[in-house]
Amino acid sequence: RSPLLTSRTTMSDIVRLQDDDPRMSQIVIHGGIVYLSGQVDQEATDAEGQTKGILAKIDTLLAAAGTDKSKLISAQIWVKDISQHFKPMNKVWCAWLDPKAKPVRATVEANLALPNLLVEIQVTCAV
Repeated sequence: RSPLLTSRTTMSDIVRLQDDDPRMSQIVIHGGIVYLSGQVDQEATDAEGQTKGILAKIDTLLAAAGTDKSKLISAQIWVKDISQHFKPMNKVWCAWLDPKAKPVRATVEANLALPNLLVEIQVTCAV
């Protein structure tokens, strides 16, 4: 049970965390499910490095929500060029993933928000 969900928190309550951005919260918890916003990495210049940075952010955000990747439910992954970026992203994803807790997943090619972004990942997770 997440430390954020107190004895007075009900399943219908919505908890929003890291909501300084005027457009979104980084974390929303509702009904025992943690929803993360799409995560990107602007430090690395290749898909493998960006995926490593993104997954580190996801680990940090899930910990802030009182959970971890062993409780993943779903993942949505966007790559800028599926023919170039899928394989290096997938290599890092598979190394990071708990093999006993594989979520459902979709991966698609997409024109991401900034030209330097090659990968974006969004996950949902049980508390």
